[in-house]
Amino acid sequence: MKRFSNSFNGYNKEEVNSFVATVAKEYESMLNKLKAQDLEIEKLNSDLKKYQNLEDTLNKTILVAEDASTQIKRMARDESKGIIDEAKKNASRIINDALIKAQKYETDAEELRKRVVAFKKKYKQAIESEIEAIEEIAEDY
Repeated sequence: MKRFSNSFNGYNKEEVNSFVATVAKEYESMLNKLKAQDLEIEKLNSDLKKYQNLEDTLNKTILVAEDASTQIKRMARDESKGIIDEAKKNASRIINDALIKAQKYETDAEELRKRVVAFKKKYKQAIESEIEAIEEIAEDY
């Protein structure tokens, strides 16, 4: 605590005035510091709100991206299942068509074998008949 020297009418006016001026300067300096700190606090609070809003936006964006990713995966699985099912159907159809064609070719081959056997019999009979005719002619001479 400051002590003032005594003068004729009380305390020394110059000392008191000097002290009051010093206190006023310190008070004004502290007040300016407090105002500057208040402005800094307001700025930091504003920045904090911006970053919190940004964080909320990013969290929402992440959730939307996760949902979209899940939907895309589900759609891809569904589409691949459809493609596989279609491929199985096509494979079954192709196999069935091939079996039908193979059976037809087998039937045609069997028919050709029968016709060849029948042709051989007829041809053999024709040759035997010709040989008999030649032998008859040869007996006559």
